[in-house]
Amino acid sequence: MKNSLYLPVKTKILKTKKLTELEKYFQLDLSNFKKFDHKPGQFVQVAIPGVGEAPISIASDKNKKNTLDLVVRNVGSLTNLMHKLEDGEYLGLRGPFGNGFPMEEMKNSNLLIVAGGIGLVPLRSVIQFYLNNKKNYRSLTIFYGAKTDKELLFTDEYETWKTKGINLNITIDRESPTWKGNVGLITTLFNKIDFDYLGSKILICGPPVMYKFVLLELIKKAVPAKNIYLSLERQMKCGVGKCAHCAIGSYHVCIDGPVFTYEFLKDKVEAL
Repeated sequence: MKNSLYLPVKTKILKTKKLTELEKYFQLDLSNFKKFDHKPGQFVQVAIPGVGEAPISIASDKNKKNTLDLVVRNVGSLTNLMHKLEDGEYLGLRGPFGNGFPMEEMKNSNLLIVAGGIGLVPLRSVIQFYLNNKKNYRSLTIFYGAKTDKELLFTDEYETWKTKGINLNITIDRESPTWKGNVGLITTLFNKIDFDYLGSKILICGPPVMYKFVLLELIKKAVPAKNIYLSLERQMKCGVGKCAHCAIGSYHVCIDGPVFTYEFLKDKVEAL
């Protein structure tokens, strides 16, 4: 039977891991899906029957067809219950939904990822896509910021990324006795790291407050608006453009986004 856009598919939890005090990793079994093919930047709707449903960004390698990686932040009643689930239990799953990062259009470019906090989650799919298709891109640089070093995600993957040629740059907002790297907002990296901004595609995801200041840095460097891609944070309900809960004028973040170019967004004040 074809999977429905509206009915969650019963999906088994294969593996869980606590990443930080607020974030938990889930690996899900996709064997109940007839087909599940996602693009970097898309999301799914995750449900607990009788409780509710929430949009969660996909953190998976696109090439892994049988499993799905998610990272869930504990911020409410639904996600609190999700954090209590363990290996072998089940969730409801719909998707994938949305418009991801246009990786084909970015071929032969330098890529710069700018991620704040949990914004690294959907961009992890971009990182994995890049590693699987390095011959199609010139380079990948990452600017990643978090409030403290205790809130950094995927720390066990950093060395692999670096040994495979990714230029990883991390900063935290507040000093810590356990942190020896850069301290300061993510915007401090723009003047510390030598990078060819004009010849690059910029991919941004993070808390909404970060966007304004990152965009100001990119505007200073004369980066064309069409080369800047932002993943918007909205509380999607239906995921298929029916409820208008995530509407920006006549557009819907759940189907027209969550990834948009800055060229598209810059005259839509309500979007950012």
